[in-house]
Amino acid sequence: MKIKIINKSKHKLPEYSIEAAAGMDLRANLENEIILKPMERIMVPTGLFLEIPVGYEAQIRPRSGLAIKKGITIINSPGTIDADYRGEVCIILVNLSNENFVIEDGERICQMVIAKHEKAEWDNVEILFDSERGSGGFGHTGKK
Repeated sequence: MKIKIINKSKHKLPEYSIEAAAGMDLRANLENEIILKPMERIMVPTGLFLEIPVGYEAQIRPRSGLAIKKGITIINSPGTIDADYRGEVCIILVNLSNENFVIEDGERICQMVIAKHEKAEWDNVEILFDSERGSGGFGHTGKK
């Protein structure tokens, strides 16, 4: 699949790091480093502008290494970039650790996955078929 992209950053285009990777790393495009304090959130520019085909979305997901090692994640994960959005791709990071995190220009800050999606149509009915789970909610299967 080909996706039109404008790269106004100082960095190369996003790419898959290995053959089987689902996501591409996106990089911060900064004039100056950003210090992200504990429990602070910030929108980080990437310098990328996309034209995603209708029927697809770009999903923005945390990088597992940043999450486990530094407590840095995406606050609205997964974020969605719709096919009709033409603005700059910016990433909302949050620092869930107790220490400051320095974001430098070129830092790999998240992953982007291109995914196909369906449009739903509602079928207004009076009853739903039963299932094994039924109306069981959070924790309904117990602790073990």
